[in-house]
Amino acid sequence: VLQLQEGPLLVRHFQFLRWSPYRDVPDSRKAFLSLLAQVHGWQRECGEGRTAVHCLNGGGRSGTFCACTMILEMIRHHSVADAFFAAKTLRNAKPNMVETMVSARRLGWLG
Repeated sequence: VLQLQEGPLLVRHFQFLRWSPYRDVPDSRKAFLSLLAQVHGWQRECGEGRTAVHCLNGGGRSGTFCACTMILEMIRHHSVADAFFAAKTLRNAKPNMVETMVSARRLGWLG
């Protein structure tokens, strides 16, 4: 628990180790989807709050995680998934998010 001017901040850290170096996508789809579900559950439990996502270079894996989160939200709320839109939206904010088009194409394995 961190103490800020606004009051205490509870931090929960999730670490995903099943992603080999130099791979565009995680080693295990099932394990990655489980991580996404755990983080979503934690967000739901906490209500309003911030989620910080990081990786070694600050974009590739973080971007893939964020894009997958966006895609799952699209599915939950609109019953459609647009991986290209998710990747483009993130890349417009930060160019190295979702590093390669292979990563962007493989985001489709969510739907």
